[in-house]
Amino acid sequence: MSNNNFYCVIMAGGTGRRFWPYSRKALPKQFLDFFGSGQTLIQQTYERYKQIILPDNIYISTHKDYKDLVLELLPEVKESQLILEEEHRNTAPAIAYASYMIQKVNPDATVIIAPSDNMVLNLEGFKQAVWRGMEFASCSDKLLVMGIKPTYPETGYGYIQISEDSEGDFRKIKTFIEKPAKEFAEVFVQSNEFYWNSGIFIWHINTIMKAFHEMMSDVCPRVEGGRPDFSSCPNSSFDTSIMEKADNVYVQPCDFGWADIGTWGTLHDVLPKDENRNVVIDSNTMLYGCKNNLIMMPEGKLAVIQDLEGYLVVEKDNALLICKKDDQTAIRKFVNDVEMRFGEKYS
Repeated sequence: MSNNNFYCVIMAGGTGRRFWPYSRKALPKQFLDFFGSGQTLIQQTYERYKQIILPDNIYISTHKDYKDLVLELLPEVKESQLILEEEHRNTAPAIAYASYMIQKVNPDATVIIAPSDNMVLNLEGFKQAVWRGMEFASCSDKLLVMGIKPTYPETGYGYIQISEDSEGDFRKIKTFIEKPAKEFAEVFVQSNEFYWNSGIFIWHINTIMKAFHEMMSDVCPRVEGGRPDFSSCPNSSFDTSIMEKADNVYVQPCDFGWADIGTWGTLHDVLPKDENRNVVIDSNTMLYGCKNNLIMMPEGKLAVIQDLEGYLVVEKDNALLICKKDDQTAIRKFVNDVEMRFGEKYS
């Protein structure tokens, strides 16, 4: 199952701040093994797509600081398959630059944009879904996003509401909803109109380039040409800059055991738990009266914890974090405060 015109771009340029202190600027989450499998998230993602897309057609979009690390972790990937960002400017400029580079290589390309931090449980179902989506996008002018039927009221994911308009199994989007409050997420789960936004996008290369030139015309000259100028690009999300504005966006409803490993809370949701809903990752622990926690300690260290509920306990190198597991706003604040007080010593 291969097509010479099918391409994949794995997005691996993020700094992984939401997983501090396990994830650091020098070694963010996409380059870490969260599951004790012996493979990092980016290695798992590459191996998954290699079963669908020709290896020579898989590109890695990442920051220049991670170039050597990517080549070390993915020895099959050639340097010419790296799409390097000079500065972090969020996903819109990164995808615009990657799209421009692939269009130069193959103007007939159909491309799937793949986050490097997804987990997929049903690989065969995933492969079939990707193939259907690529075939659809290759002969249409639609921007396609894979939508996952929600199974519980997750507040850390974005949601997509579908309309009545459809082309076969593909449904036109009515609206995007950013991370909702729990009461809204509960309504979305019960409805047949809402899907999780997987962040997996598929399109023909000419379709996405047309969208960029129409909706981000100020960015295109900065990433097209001899050397991209990321420093002059806005810090802008692809979802808000393109997908939420375009009128040709369709959803591919999917169900292949998907999860976005984007926060400590979602990692807790997908990992095996003990009888008290505690998740202990590769750590020696003794827990007394503890419930609904996630604990991750360095090798050789023991954690003895009593009467803790709903907390995150993570130690890595020179930093220890103990905080409410699901309070992502607080974790971002902690990281910012640490950098303000200590510089980059702990980041």
